[in-house]
Amino acid sequence: MPVSPPVCDFGWPAQGFSLPATDGKTYSLEELRGPKGTLIMFICNHCPYVLAVIDRIILDATELREHGIHTVAISANDAASYPADSFENMKKMAQHKAFPFPYLYDESQQVARAYDAACTPDFFGFDAALGLQYRGRLDASRKEAAPEGTRRDLFEAMKQVAEFGTGPLDQIPSMGCSIKWKAA
Repeated sequence: MPVSPPVCDFGWPAQGFSLPATDGKTYSLEELRGPKGTLIMFICNHCPYVLAVIDRIILDATELREHGIHTVAISANDAASYPADSFENMKKMAQHKAFPFPYLYDESQQVARAYDAACTPDFFGFDAALGLQYRGRLDASRKEAAPEGTRRDLFEAMKQVAEFGTGPLDQIPSMGCSIKWKAA
């Protein structure tokens, strides 16, 4: 059953973190933030919603960098219950897809909880001052990619953030698989 996150809480401050990445380094939010904004997305390796759009995510991240927006991907799924989402498999996916952004592992799930991440993919678009301006969908895709030429909601929203510092007032929530939380 698909899950959708709540709508954008404009101005909500990005929560700091320091997490290991698939490239062997550890990164903080301060190191990764972009001069005009930062896109933080919660994804994973196995979710059909992510797999349907991963190439579009890569395209958007690459093009947004030209606008001063840096992108960060975080996986927080319970790898014990979902082995496809293990750190080793994250490394394989990042290398296979040549991710143009750091892919971080939130093993403790503390960062996902701090962001109140709801699903994969879940997109958090921040302005240059790290205030939330977008929490919506990538585009009209679901478990399969939307047709070519579909409006690029995330890209257009983050381009607006880069240009004007604010996100669109009308946002359609993302949809995907729930975050796979560890048993309490």
